[in-house]
Parts: sequence; C-alpha cells; structure tokens
Amino acid sequence: MRKVIIVLLSVVFVLSLFAGCTKAMTDEEILQRAEELQAKDTSQESSNEPVTPTATPTATPTATPTTTPIEAPTEAPTKEPTKEPTNNVTVGESNALRTAKDYLDYKAFSRKGLIEQLEYEGYSTKEATYGVDNCGADWMEQAAKCAKDYLDYKAFPRKGLIEQLEYEGYSTKEATYGVDNCGADWMEQAAKCAKDYLDYKAFSRKGLIEQLEYEGFTKEQAEYGVSTTGL
Repeated sequence: MRKVIIVLLSVVFVLSLFAGCTKAMTDEEILQRAEELQAKDTSQESSNEPVTPTATPTATPTATPTTTPIEAPTEAPTKEPTKEPTNNVTVGESNALRTAKDYLDYKAFSRKGLIEQLEYEGYSTKEATYGVDNCGADWMEQAAKCAKDYLDYKAFPRKGLIEQLEYEGYSTKEATYGVDNCGADWMEQAAKCAKDYLDYKAFSRKGLIEQLEYEGFTKEQAEYGVSTTGL
C-alpha cells in the first residue's frame, strides 16, 4: 500500500511541475489529491476482481410418494349351518314300527315276509316298509332262527330247508346262512324223516331210501336214516 501512495505522490508532483507557473499546490492539496487517486484506484481494483458466480441451488425433485392400494379384507365364506333332519314320521309309520317289533318278539320273519304281514294288518306299503326298515332286525339272524323253528316240528334236509326259507322271503344268502348256523345234524334229520314217513305209510328199505333222497338228503344220509328204523 505504501508503494502505491509513493507512486501517486510522485505523479502528483510531476503534474504540479507540469502546471508550471499557474499555481503552486499546497501540501494539503497534494495529500487530498493523492487520497482521491488512491480511492479511485481502489475502486477500480475492486471492480476488476473476478466475480465468482454464485451457483443457483438446484432444487432436488421430491419423489411423489407412491400410495400402495390397500386391499379390502376378504371375508371368509360363512358355512351354512347344517340343518337337522326334520322328523317327518307319520303316526301310521310309527305304529307300523311298533307292530313290526311286536311280531319279531315271538316269531322270525324275513324282511319281505314282515312287510307283507304288516300290509295284511292294514298298513300301507310305505308305512309297512318304514316299520320293517327301522325295527333293527338282523335278517341273517332271523333266517337262523326261522330254520330252528322249522326243525322243531319237522325234519328237513339241508337243501330242503334252504328252499323253505327262500319261500318265506329270505334271500339265498340269508337262507344259506340260516341253515348253516341252525345247528342241525343232517344224519339225525334223515333218521327223523324216515321215522315220520313210516308212521303213516309202509315202505321198503329201497323205497324209503329213494324217498329221502327225493326230499334232498344225500345217499349217505338217507341210508343212515333208514337204517335207524330197522329196515
């Protein structure tokens, strides 16, 4: 800074000499003039300084928040309450059921035979069928019981007894089960049958054996049966 002032004073002094005789400048004027020149020079220097451009702040784009769609909660399907079966049993059906049970308490029946019996009693086919199908009967056991009942008053061969149960309305399967589980001794049945025949009619040995075979006994059973009679 001092160097600048000295240079300026020198310039002023030269100018005063150049002015010559016009007028001699006082020390105060010289000093004032030097300050003016200094101020001007300072102003120029400041104006010549490079201006650093101020960066305009770039606005950072704000991301628009993405709204995630909220799904409505799915309601679980409601199960329909199970409807209890309505009791639509008629009075006639109820009475048929009681009658069916009463019959089974003293006699064996096939399903078909018991329905026919209830119809004979005056029940409709629908009422009779309802009563028989809901009486709790085991038709296999009914067949076995029926086979025993027949053997209590008459002698039968196995084949003949199966045919008799089928006639009563039992299926072949039921009849066969009943006969095979009635506890019969077919040899003894042949002997009983031979005796029954001789009680009302005379037979030769050969004729009686043929008659028992005709009834359904095997040859072995028939011969055994006739032998027990003394022929």
